[in-house]
Amino acid sequence: MTPPPQVWPTLRATDARALIRFLVDAFGFRETVVHGDGDRVDHAQLSWPLGGGIMLGSTRDEDGPGWPLRPGTFGAYVVTDDPDALYARAVAAGATVHMELTDTDYGSRDCAFRDPEGNLWSFGTYRGEPV
Repeated sequence: MTPPPQVWPTLRATDARALIRFLVDAFGFRETVVHGDGDRVDHAQLSWPLGGGIMLGSTRDEDGPGWPLRPGTFGAYVVTDDPDALYARAVAAGATVHMELTDTDYGSRDCAFRDPEGNLWSFGTYRGEPV
């Protein structure tokens, strides 16, 4: 049995609310919680239907060297059971295609996109090697 996810990739966004909407509409993430007032997002959790998810928030003046993630510097690989459907959904939602659907030599079917902030999202059927 696979344990619950304990690694949560995080990112910052110039327009976090717009990025949340995009990730939900284009890729199928689920909005679990969003904290913040007005345009500012202090903390958001988006869950992935197959498990795990990401956390994100708005850029902050006080981020400085302690949390140097800048918008557009994030990248992630996300497992999907149906990359063809995800590809079609993302293209219909206006996602920028970084890599067309591709069958890899290790048996995965992959594709990749850039979100409106410039982050790179790869999707594929490869689930990693057994531990």
